Amino acid sequence: MFDNYKNKFIPLILPVILIIFWYLITNGFGLFSSYILPGPLDVINSAWTVIENGKLLTNTIDTLFKVFAGLILASVVAIPLGIILGWYKTLEDLCTFVISILRPIPPVAWIPFSILWFGIGTVPAVFIIFMGCVFPILVYTIDGVKRTDNVLVESAQTLGANDWNVLKRVVVPSTVPYIVSGLKVGIGIALMCTISAEMIGSSSGLGYMILTATNLFDTGTTVVGMLVIGLIGLAFDFVFTKAQDRIFW
Repeated sequence: MFDNYKNKFIPLILPVILIIFWYLITNGFGLFSSYILPGPLDVINSAWTVIENGKLLTNTIDTLFKVFAGLILASVVAIPLGIILGWYKTLEDLCTFVISILRPIPPVAWIPFSILWFGIGTVPAVFIIFMGCVFPILVYTIDGVKRTDNVLVESAQTLGANDWNVLKRVVVPSTVPYIVSGLKVGIGIALMCTISAEMIGSSSGLGYMILTATNLFDTGTTVVGMLVIGLIGLAFDFVFTKAQDRIFW
């Protein structure tokens, strides 16, 4: 029992040490001005302000909406396409060259076109998230299909199953853990893409809040926005890790 508590508290040791060190060099000894590096007390005051005026909640909801919209669109495209390309070798060979060219392009490189095509607001941010998430999910799905046990596939075919039944009853269930892994990678990319897009082509969201606060030298609010993004990422990572623990057998 002691070991269980010990394992739970060990991950908290380093964050506590860092917070103490952060407090000492800022609010404690005043080695840094608050607009260069805000201290924990400055961040707490800024957090209370943006919570009280509702800006934090509004911008967080706006960012989460963009993340989910982009991730869902990417999943709707990438998962079926990945299953098809992973199953039909000829189609994969046909698309590999195009995918290999587009996949390494950073999502933020699409920002100028997203603004030209969709203007300023939610849609260009969702487009950037889509471009960032679609390829990781696609690659993981293709890999999952290819790693399906051939014995299971051949057994199903021997029993008279056609391609559709093999895909539905054998390949797709076998691929689910890899799809979850792709989504786990995709959500991290989605958060990074959202913040980048909001800083350039949006008028709402956590990225916009961070940029606005920085321009006003309100670095406490800037740190609040950064911490909220980190906490969102931590929450998603926890959810997907638990899902992986249940799915992988």
